[in-house]
Amino acid sequence: MVQTLPAPRGKLTENRPLNDLTWLRVGGPADYLFQPADIEDLQHFLRDLPAEVPVFPMGVGSNLIVRDGGLRAVVIRLGRGFNGISVDGNTVTAGAAALDTHVARKAADVGVDLTFLRTIPGSIGGAVRMNAGCYGSYTEDVLRKATIVTRQGEVLDLSPEDLNFRYRQSDLPDGAVLVSATFEGPAGDPEELHTRMAAQLQKRDETQPTKDRSAGSTFRNPAGFSSTGRADDVHDLKAWKVIDDAGMRGASRGGAQMSPKHSNFLINTGSATASDLEGLGEEVRKKVYETSGITLEWEIMRVGDPLKE
Repeated sequence: MVQTLPAPRGKLTENRPLNDLTWLRVGGPADYLFQPADIEDLQHFLRDLPAEVPVFPMGVGSNLIVRDGGLRAVVIRLGRGFNGISVDGNTVTAGAAALDTHVARKAADVGVDLTFLRTIPGSIGGAVRMNAGCYGSYTEDVLRKATIVTRQGEVLDLSPEDLNFRYRQSDLPDGAVLVSATFEGPAGDPEELHTRMAAQLQKRDETQPTKDRSAGSTFRNPAGFSSTGRADDVHDLKAWKVIDDAGMRGASRGGAQMSPKHSNFLINTGSATASDLEGLGEEVRKKVYETSGITLEWEIMRVGDPLKE
């Protein structure tokens, strides 16, 4: 592939392991990792990249398992040139590499309520791509436009309607890289917004294994909706409940474990491979189906090839 790739101004690394770029710390090498210098660099690279070479945009790897055999693609990871945050009234524009938590805090500083982003691990690009949400709020509720670079190197603005948001899904053109997003949040008192976020963080830390290597919720709730976090939220069909009922809380395989603290969190105890993690997840799905007739759906994205034996 080396002879066919364009020469960018940014950093292009061949055969780059991805384990240190995912929160679960697993993953084999990508054929190439490209870190563009700026949007023009990204445009030119995508425009000149042969159409048969696949690309995989990657954020901070907070909701991702890269299999042990790696990715046969050019992985595109945005960095400093794509993490700016600006505010104009109730409108917040953030680069795709900006962390969700930073956007929530900066918005709160000026009285814009994007507090639901505070406890979501990851970056804005991933939040838009996966329609991230919690506490009853979702990215689609506040997004006004998303800016992408297409595989042909064009810069386009997409509306929420273009993205066709669904639970943990949206539609982006094949090979497109999301570079920024603009949100409009309701007005709020900065002090009250920060107090609310502090309470949300405390509740999260009390109920989730935030100190462990995880990728957030492993499976969707069977009804297809995330927990609202409200006092009247019901728990009869939550993923953690059916996993508990199947006796899989704390279950392990190699270095992978379903967290004893929250059974819908798949964690790397320190020596897990991607195969351990995905394999344990499949064991949980099988056991839950056997005990309840419910087929759990993965919420964590799994990509790449298994390690060849």
